[in-house]
Amino acid sequence: MAGKVQARRAALRDTLIINAERRIAANGLKTLRARDLAQDAGCALGAIYNVFGDLDDLVLAVNARTFKQLGATVAEALADAPQDATQQLIVMSHAYHAFAAQHFNLWRALFDIERARGEAAPEWYLQEMAQLFAYIDAPLSVIFPDHDAETRGLLTRGLFSSVHGIVLLGLDEASAGVPAPHLDRMISLILSHLAK
Repeated sequence: MAGKVQARRAALRDTLIINAERRIAANGLKTLRARDLAQDAGCALGAIYNVFGDLDDLVLAVNARTFKQLGATVAEALADAPQDATQQLIVMSHAYHAFAAQHFNLWRALFDIERARGEAAPEWYLQEMAQLFAYIDAPLSVIFPDHDAETRGLLTRGLFSSVHGIVLLGLDEASAGVPAPHLDRMISLILSHLAK
């Protein structure tokens, strides 16, 4: 009997994640409501909280899937990238931009989820970010062979933050950012100059 209960719980969990992902992708994180998800899943509202502690936990589960997709996109782009370290950084950044543009609401949800001040990010989030940083660190170690690991780590995070900021401002229609058609060119220029 316990096995059937666990199987139903796991099935409901998967259904809720898929439905939440679909709703976030279509309308953004701010419109996500537990009542809508319960209706989508054909379950009682309270059933959601038997599977997830709260709605943020459900969003984190969606974000875990999004991070894996993002990592796979970057890895796939790197597989076809030139051996030149600067070009690898550019290819990765363009892949990041393309992913963000194609999956804008899911990408925004990665960074827009609210956490209590001082609350650490979940371990999976830190691991996924570490994987993205590892992709960036590899070509930086070629470009800056004299930098120690700590300095390169700061440069990696700074570079990620810079590219993320450019993409965020460029894709945010309400901001005075860079026009979207010029984002890849701007990123390429910055990374090319950095390598010099």
